[in-house]
Amino acid sequence: MKKLLFFIAIALICFACNENKTVTVTVTNPAAFERAAEMVEVSMGDVNSKLQLADTSQIVVLDADGQQIPYQITYDEKVIFPVTVQANETAVYTIQPGIPVIFETKTFGRCYPERLDDVAWENELVAFRTYGPALQTTGERAFGYDIWTKYNTTEPVVEARYADELNVEARAKIEELRKIDPEAAEELYRSISYHVDHGNGLDCYKVGPTLGAGASALMLGDTIVYPYCYATQDILDNGPLRFTVKLVYNPLTLKRDSDVIETRMITLDAGSHMNKTVVSYTNLKEVLPVATGIVLHEPDGAVVADAANGYISYVDPTDNVHNDNGKVFVGAVFPASVKEAKVVLFPEKEKKELRGGADGHVLAISDYEPGSEYTYYWGAAWDKADIKTTEAWNRYISEFAKKLHTPLTVTIR
Repeated sequence: MKKLLFFIAIALICFACNENKTVTVTVTNPAAFERAAEMVEVSMGDVNSKLQLADTSQIVVLDADGQQIPYQITYDEKVIFPVTVQANETAVYTIQPGIPVIFETKTFGRCYPERLDDVAWENELVAFRTYGPALQTTGERAFGYDIWTKYNTTEPVVEARYADELNVEARAKIEELRKIDPEAAEELYRSISYHVDHGNGLDCYKVGPTLGAGASALMLGDTIVYPYCYATQDILDNGPLRFTVKLVYNPLTLKRDSDVIETRMITLDAGSHMNKTVVSYTNLKEVLPVATGIVLHEPDGAVVADAANGYISYVDPTDNVHNDNGKVFVGAVFPASVKEAKVVLFPEKEKKELRGGADGHVLAISDYEPGSEYTYYWGAAWDKADIKTTEAWNRYISEFAKKLHTPLTVTIR
């Protein structure tokens, strides 16, 4: 009996010890401005080496007031969560065993084979897409990233927009009406089209045969080697706080290097207008320029090309400018040094015959070293949503660049 009581006591002590185990995460902001709802990450392996959990999904992340905050365990075994830290201050968060509440899903994406293999994704602020192999087989040339605007909601919208746009019955009815009542056909089309604002935003950005909203490409001299549609896709993270997709492209032959294969890892976090993109090229044996570009739809539009501070931006007039679609702000930011940032306009013949009438690009050009990774951020906002003016967008982009150069310091104990 005494032995039994002894073992029960030991078990209770061990249970209590496990219950009291916590990991303290200290986040320091070295910048002279507040970092609000910025995502940080810590190694799940480091956390669990201290908590020693059988089920790593049974944790909670607490703020300084002891309140649960959203978190996600990513495909690469990181615990990510949003933090707010005042300028030159420190904030403390706690990770411990517990039952997490259900968090609102703020990021979502998937491949849409029903729409020619689009991969589309979003957070509560903005949505994006890139094009796939089924589109390439049609002969349509679409090399860059697309933007879908959002407002009046923090809920996911992409799934519903595709469902309406691709509604088979409605599409058949439209075709019937076009023969007998074109006005009714147009009205029905507008009621389902994602090119029309139904109260939460729309697709009003024109990509065409360009780099669109921030795609990157190798260059041979001054010539952009446009990447076509991805060959394979693999969604690695899908909310609630982070979306990650891996895209692999078809082999290219560049100078003497054959079978050069591009891989892109694109990540969008909740609360951010910017996608992180990590690009690598296998089988490339020499240094080549790599450019990130934003298409220009006005030859004298509002452009910033700031190589010294590591960002480019553009105010896009939107497709169908007479439809009260507002303006789309587009930008790209670079954590490493940029060799050159500039506007390059297309020759008139190229503009008309090859680029769908687009005027050119604003480009940020760096050197790509074989075997390395090229990392940058690109994204957008809409003047009908949370960022209203060109000045506000350029402040956002400038501050985003400063954040990359003065990152939050995260320590755990």
